[in-house]
Amino acid sequence: MVKQIFTHKIFLLLLLSLLLMVPVQSIMELNRERQAYRSQAIHSIMASSSGPQRLMGPIIVQPYTRSVTVEQEGKRFVRQEQIYRYLLPEQLDIKANMEVTPRKLGIYQAQVYQTRLTLSGRLPTRQSLLDDATLPLDEAAELVAGKPYLSLVLSDARGINSVPELQLGTQRIPFAPGALLGDGLAGIHAPLAALPGEGGTFHIELDLQGMNELEVVPLGQDSKLNLASNWPHPNFIGDFLPGSRTLTAQGFDASWQSSWFATDMESRFNRMMQGGDEPLPAFSVSLVQPVDHYQLNERAAKYALLFIGLTFISFFMFELLKGLRVHPIQYALVGMGLAIFYLVLLALTEHLGFGWAYLVAALASVLLNGFYLSHVLGGPKQGIGFAALLGLVYAILFGLLQAQEIALLLGALLLFAILALIMVLTRKLDWYQVMDYNAPVTTWAAPQPSTSDTNHQL
Repeated sequence: MVKQIFTHKIFLLLLLSLLLMVPVQSIMELNRERQAYRSQAIHSIMASSSGPQRLMGPIIVQPYTRSVTVEQEGKRFVRQEQIYRYLLPEQLDIKANMEVTPRKLGIYQAQVYQTRLTLSGRLPTRQSLLDDATLPLDEAAELVAGKPYLSLVLSDARGINSVPELQLGTQRIPFAPGALLGDGLAGIHAPLAALPGEGGTFHIELDLQGMNELEVVPLGQDSKLNLASNWPHPNFIGDFLPGSRTLTAQGFDASWQSSWFATDMESRFNRMMQGGDEPLPAFSVSLVQPVDHYQLNERAAKYALLFIGLTFISFFMFELLKGLRVHPIQYALVGMGLAIFYLVLLALTEHLGFGWAYLVAALASVLLNGFYLSHVLGGPKQGIGFAALLGLVYAILFGLLQAQEIALLLGALLLFAILALIMVLTRKLDWYQVMDYNAPVTTWAAPQPSTSDTNHQL
């Protein structure tokens, strides 16, 4: 029975619970460091292969040269000025088949894919260029048209596995390096003898390697993308969600469609080429891991205070109801065992995955604390009972981590149930008697001599 030290012990246990958060915070910092190491590993893989790919094109570029007379220090000079006109496809249909192969660097991995892209559709004609409102017709006599070319922009041209060809009508034109669309835009281009005439259909097959993410900019007046992959965990991001998608354990199939009515692509593209920083919309998909182990570890550590508090409350209720006293050092040892659980969980997660790591770490913690408590609490029966209770709490915590959408609801219900249980167990407890406020105070007095001793002295 806890008597005069009752209040002091409550304060000590509260302080001990807060002190145990120090190693837990250190474990959370270690978790963040491991996340940073994973990011470095992914960047290392990216540096040796190719990164996320963003495809933009095809774009017909018509260069012009204009002679401009300038005067400087009383002298006149003739300077050649370059002007470019851009024609976007009238129809763009892309079919892609993505084969994903995880690539590891140590214990970390990234999703590297090989994609076979088939681009087809209809290009604008020479008449489209003449109808372009941005063309300065009043200066047309001064413009000298150069050789047009068709450009494809890629975020990482290292991902091109083979030299593609442009099939324009009956012509087959190999691509050359460089997008030729200004600084900062990598890619390839195909030189054209002339602008396409009527019925300028095109066909391009491109083998492209990338990592983690693929984006396609819908440049066409009418743009479509169909993407099939063997990766079962896609994350559809970007400005447009797929109109239809099918997800299975073997992969996914998704289709997008958009038009200039939704994107205002022509105006936005011209503003970008004139130096604007407005990003172009894209059809996007990222290849994600089904479970972020480090995020789950961090979420688990956030429940550490609740977890340790529940264990201490259980011990304290045992002291009250059974009259068995537990020393604060024994509380501290059990608390350290609970805190080390999160370190073991983090270490095992990188090798076994979160589910198996959680099972092994929880079993190790339950067995260790069950063995220790069977001696602290006076027998194996009590130790097994507390081990079972600890295992139940671990199971509840795992459920909270898996049910992310209703984690708040489950956590609130858990706290309510614990409070209700404590109130039920202590409903007949006399707290005044427990704290012993009314117990008589025992004072020390000197011993009185006996009668025989008095007579002897006399």
